[in-house]
Amino acid sequence: MGKTMAVDNAAEADAARALAQPGKWRLGGALWLLGMPGVVAVVWTLFPTLKANEALLPLPPWAVLLLSGLQTAALLALAVALGVWLAPRVGLQAPAVSSLLSGRPIGPALRAQSLPGILGGVVGAAWLWVLSQVAPAALQPSDPASAMPLVVKLLYGGITEELLVRWGVMTLLLWMGWRVLQRGQGQPGKVVVAVAVLLSALLFALGHLPAAQALAGELTAPVVLFVLAGNTAFGLVAGWLYARHGLEAAIFAHVLAHLLSFPVL
Repeated sequence: MGKTMAVDNAAEADAARALAQPGKWRLGGALWLLGMPGVVAVVWTLFPTLKANEALLPLPPWAVLLLSGLQTAALLALAVALGVWLAPRVGLQAPAVSSLLSGRPIGPALRAQSLPGILGGVVGAAWLWVLSQVAPAALQPSDPASAMPLVVKLLYGGITEELLVRWGVMTLLLWMGWRVLQRGQGQPGKVVVAVAVLLSALLFALGHLPAAQALAGELTAPVVLFVLAGNTAFGLVAGWLYARHGLEAAIFAHVLAHLLSFPVL
C-alpha cells in the first residue's frame, strides 16, 4: 500500500511539473520573437552600405535586405528549436520566459538571475574596456560615426547572439557530449558542461571574424588573435551563466556589458 501511494505521489508530482512547463511551440515562438528585433536592427544597418553600392548588386537593396533578414531569421528559428527540444534533456533552461508562459510569477526567476547577470555584465564591460586599450590599430574605426549603433549591440549582440550561440549551439554541444560520453544517463557532468561552454565560446569568437575582416580589411595574425581571445573570454562568462543560472542571466550580462562599455568604445 505504502509503495503504491509513493508511486502515485511521484506520478502526480511529475504531472504537475509537466503542466507547469510551457509547450515547446509556445516557448520556441516566444524566444524567436525575443530575438527578431536584433535581426531587424542588424540587417537595417546594412542599408546605407547597400545603397552606396547599388550598382554592384545583382538585386535592389531592399531585396538584398529582405533575403538577408530571412536567412538570419531562419537561422534563429533553427537555434531556438534546438534549444527548446534539447535544453530540458541536459538541465538547461530559460526560467523567466518559461515562468511567464506558464502563468507562474516571473519575479523569483528574474531575481535569481539578476545578480549573476549584473556581475557578469560588469566583468564583461571591464573586459571590453581593456580590449579597447590594446586593440590593433586596424580594428579602430577611422570614422567613429561608422561604429556599430548601440541599439544593434544591445538587441543583436545582447539577445539574438545569446539565443544563437548559447541557447542553440551550446545546448547542442552539451547534448552531444552527454549522449556520447555519458550515453544519455543522468545529468551532464562538470567536464562535459565545461567542454560545451568552451567550444561554444570558441565558436562565438570565430563568428566575429567576418566583421573584423570587414573593419580591418584583412585578417592578420594580431587581428585574429585579438578577436579570438577577446570574444572567447566573454563567451566563457556567458556560457557559465547560462549553464549555472539560465539563459536570461547570460542575456543580462551581454546587454549590460555593451551598455556599460558604450561610452568608451
